[in-house]
Amino acid sequence: MIRSTLISAAAIVDHRSEGATVSAAQIMGLVASGQATSRAELSRLLGWAPSTVSAHVQELIDSGLLEESGEGRSRGGRRPRLLSVRSGDAVILGADLGGHHARIAAMDGSGRPQTIKDITLDIAAGPEPVLEQIGDALDELRAGRPVLGTGIGLPGPVGLDGVVVGPSRMPGWSGFSVRQWLAERFDSPLVVENDANLMAMGEAVARGPELRDFVFVKAGTGVGAAVVGDGRLHRGARGIAGDISHIRVPAGGDQPCSCGNFGCLETIASGAALVAAVRRDGGTVENTADLVRLARDGNPIVTTNLRFAGRQLGEVLATVVNFFNPQAVILGGALAGCDLFIAAARGVLYERCLPLTTQDLDIGESAAGPDAGLLGIGRLAIDQGLALAAS
Repeated sequence: MIRSTLISAAAIVDHRSEGATVSAAQIMGLVASGQATSRAELSRLLGWAPSTVSAHVQELIDSGLLEESGEGRSRGGRRPRLLSVRSGDAVILGADLGGHHARIAAMDGSGRPQTIKDITLDIAAGPEPVLEQIGDALDELRAGRPVLGTGIGLPGPVGLDGVVVGPSRMPGWSGFSVRQWLAERFDSPLVVENDANLMAMGEAVARGPELRDFVFVKAGTGVGAAVVGDGRLHRGARGIAGDISHIRVPAGGDQPCSCGNFGCLETIASGAALVAAVRRDGGTVENTADLVRLARDGNPIVTTNLRFAGRQLGEVLATVVNFFNPQAVILGGALAGCDLFIAAARGVLYERCLPLTTQDLDIGESAAGPDAGLLGIGRLAIDQGLALAAS
């Protein structure tokens, strides 16, 4: 059933540019989120001509991905036909992995989570045991329903081919093809991405089409970043664009990094580095959650170290902002829950960046929250499914 739906969706993108696929996903995302319930609202939000919106919407209706359901309130003219996503029984399966946990979900055809579950795992156990655990958990959530797409987010660099490349906190994973493993278990379009990339796309879903150009930073146990330009994820030539964690910073000095170099940003600004620093200074912490809790209590050791780390992150991001000129710098992950960490990074950006780049720059915490990675999987799974339908 879902295969035939994807094949019929080929009309949306057949013989067209990649932009048509993006357009279809944008429309579906706005309708699914409730931000747009009619063609007129889509035209206003996307800035497209009504005729362009109407053509795209009709193709999505013909493909079985959208449906018209009743009439909305009139604003002086004809009552608009209300739009909704026709998801049926099909699901998108997603897993957002961390070092010691995973957030998994079954999502509807619009990429919105229906059922979410948190499970514990040990990423250091290696790819096959961890993926078997994830696969079993996803099968349980699937409950025999057809699968529109399957996606996994990983806390390390992932190439365009779905192979993990030199991860600093994932022993045994380097060179492993997660995409191949998924393909052998799930017969559906596949998404295998770095977690920061997925969180960035989830943020794009949550904030809507007005946010076109931004940098997303995941500040948790490690440090990661992603770049979105003109509404599209920028992966770079090999799929690892946005990796700021191993940029060398003067304050890092000769501290050894897991990548083999010294003085990388991750050695002083990551959650793991902060936990170690607070312990050296006499504090008692076990993980980033402890850092956030103690920061909210005003613990002087923790707040001093968090401000320092935030400023170091800001130093690196200043170069990125001057070069890319984004609308926003958005922070997610555990450390983004600390206002003083964000404030320290923001202060450096205002100090170091050109005035025009910060004039309207939004610097703040993620709006997508803990489900950002799952929303990103949903968005990219839809894109992938439409692209495959046209191939």
